[in-house]
Amino acid sequence: MDILDAIILGIVQGLTEFLPVSSSGHLELGKAILGDTSVPEESLLFTVVLHFATALSTIVVFRKDVWEILRGLFQFEWNEESQFSIKIIISMLPAVFVGLFFEEQLESFFGGNVRFVGFMLLITAVLLYFADRAKDTDKKVSFKNAFIVGVSQAIAMLPGISRSGATISTSVLLGVDKSKAARFSFLMVVPLIIGKIAKDLIGGELNFNGENNIAMGAGFLAAFIAGLAACTWMIQIVRKSKLSYFAVYCLIVGLIAIFYGYLVP
Repeated sequence: MDILDAIILGIVQGLTEFLPVSSSGHLELGKAILGDTSVPEESLLFTVVLHFATALSTIVVFRKDVWEILRGLFQFEWNEESQFSIKIIISMLPAVFVGLFFEEQLESFFGGNVRFVGFMLLITAVLLYFADRAKDTDKKVSFKNAFIVGVSQAIAMLPGISRSGATISTSVLLGVDKSKAARFSFLMVVPLIIGKIAKDLIGGELNFNGENNIAMGAGFLAAFIAGLAACTWMIQIVRKSKLSYFAVYCLIVGLIAIFYGYLVP
């Protein structure tokens, strides 16, 4: 992969990770437009690396929240911090299950299938539209809600289904406050990404080669820096703006992707 292409894709990842528009979907569209010819396994590896970069930027921005989660795990007291930590763990279970037992099937979707991404973006648009019509509340994420939102996160592992869009929309449709839903959505993915990286490192599945190391490093750095900038100001957009704006965006990009996919097979 060309270094400039990796930087462009890194910036795309960093900017789109925190908006409900599917960062993985945009990455796949970007790869197709830039002519990425890597096999699905390498393509998914690059996607994981970029997601790890934005996970680190999330940790930096939400460092106080992350510390509260860690503290809650080791306090051994049934307080708000420990309950929130358990909810984060519960939300991870569906995605962990999919990652452990359906990893090969998942890899097959990361080969630049533009039409598939387009159709998934349309589903994201529908989710955001209905979530935008939900009434505002001050309800927190419950244990049951955490698992249901976790199922949405697992489904959102498909490129084109926005992870933040699916999880925030599911939370809001369940009656959770939009701000609390956004905070939970951004925090619940951090241990999942770090766990994925740790698993692949221990298992020797991250096959970095000298030819792509520099490009991946450049993409990682670009995604991390862009993620820092995006997370500090874009999260306010998610909290305050109407989700229907993003629904329209996903609808337009999804239709363009489908048209492009049929035009350039």
